[in-house]
Amino acid sequence: MTEPAISIRNLVRRRPDGAPLLQGVDLEVDAGRWISIFGPSGGGKTTLLSILGGLDGGFEGRVHVLGRDLGLAGDDARTEMRRADVGFVFQSFHLLEDLSVRENVQVPLWFSKAPEPEAAVRRVVEQVGLGSRLEAKVRGLSGGERQRVAVARALVHGPRLLLADEPTGNLDDDTAAQVLDRFEALRTDRPELTIVMVTHDPHVADRSDQTWLLDEGRLRPRDEVVSKELES
Repeated sequence: MTEPAISIRNLVRRRPDGAPLLQGVDLEVDAGRWISIFGPSGGGKTTLLSILGGLDGGFEGRVHVLGRDLGLAGDDARTEMRRADVGFVFQSFHLLEDLSVRENVQVPLWFSKAPEPEAAVRRVVEQVGLGSRLEAKVRGLSGGERQRVAVARALVHGPRLLLADEPTGNLDDDTAAQVLDRFEALRTDRPELTIVMVTHDPHVADRSDQTWLLDEGRLRPRDEVVSKELES
């Protein structure tokens, strides 16, 4: 039996005052799946994403990501996981405005031993539909183009897990749809890639294979929540 890309059991993450932010979270995601975690602001979505990406180690419970037990992994081991196997896409892009598309996408390769970095950059920029903009300065790009550059940067080192934190939050509806279309296309190019996206927009969440609702620190399948609401 193939090991899931993500396996979480009874995850608890506490606030500084000791109150639980995440309460007994269970989650299992098979490799190659795209899931969305939907819910209101302040409900713990970004915290959960940070734990999955090895950015936050201050939790209780069992968290296995890509075969690694993050509860036992130290800072160095979590850093190595991010460099090798995890890509991040953020709402605010976090691009270097005065550099070109090519230079921005190259940044993760400064810290890796990836062969043929120029070929890897060109390939991933073409995958997100910006092959003709390779040498364009980021400051002259539209919001949707910037987000696609951010996606290319997250993928250039060949990660097995893509974590996207409100990737359409700063985009209008049409541009957001275009970015999500690129996520769909990536699944054809990289069928082994697992995507976890957090969003407060139910329409964005509906583009994924499965949606989970995270509210008041508790995670439940969205279909289960809707079913219970219809029955009540």
